[in-house]
Amino acid sequence: MIAYAASRGNAPGAAFVSPEGCPWRWYGVSSGPEPRYPTGPVRPGGPVPPFPPPPRPSRLTGLGWAVAPLLTLGWSTPLTFMYAALRVRSAVLGGAAVGYALGIILAVHFWLSGDMDTFVLGQLVMTAVWIGGSVHAFTLRPRVFGLLEPASAANEHAVRLVRYRRTLRADARRLIAEDPALAHELHIGRPDLTRLYDDGGLVDVNHAPADVLTTLPGLTPALADRIVRHRAEHGGFVSVEELAVDVDLPPALLPKLKDYVVFLD
Repeated sequence: MIAYAASRGNAPGAAFVSPEGCPWRWYGVSSGPEPRYPTGPVRPGGPVPPFPPPPRPSRLTGLGWAVAPLLTLGWSTPLTFMYAALRVRSAVLGGAAVGYALGIILAVHFWLSGDMDTFVLGQLVMTAVWIGGSVHAFTLRPRVFGLLEPASAANEHAVRLVRYRRTLRADARRLIAEDPALAHELHIGRPDLTRLYDDGGLVDVNHAPADVLTTLPGLTPALADRIVRHRAEHGGFVSVEELAVDVDLPPALLPKLKDYVVFLD
């Protein structure tokens, strides 16, 4: 169960504590227009992560993983990197694991050939797997186990937030297409109304007031008033292209608006 701050009976933005004991703010409920933000509509108070940032791990985290290739003379290198590939979901690291495995197979093949020259060549290949895998593992440890510097960790968290809000907007658009009546009841695209559903920052151009329209990227108060007057005289819009033509929006605004606007009947 997610903790949230309601606008009725509690101070706006008040923090509640989830059953897991994790206090943080949730702005799924709003009772007024959202503030202007340069990259599009957001919840009151600015961008809020869908979950609190994870605590910074200990500097010893992942040390055993990193020294495994060194202590095993390279034999565990493929398993070490396969674990890393699965942990960070990296095809490149998976390819590295396969490469190290092929190196070990090649070294064993040379050892079993019975020729002294190829035996020495096998030793060189295995040494390369051993030393190369050890250095590679220590180099990748901060990435694999989240030991990045604070600024990098904050940036990664910001990227996760933006991707999360994109997912919310895509889910809300699917709901509008499947059940427009439910979308109206949930007040999708209406941050000026009290609601529980988080649509990721969508704005319903056909119903939102002018002060909410100005939260859209590039929409000035004059353009928002023009939209409100046009829909009052001629009805709502059906697409961002029609909106741009009917109210003479600058063409450069279309790509910025497409990710945030919806048009409910």
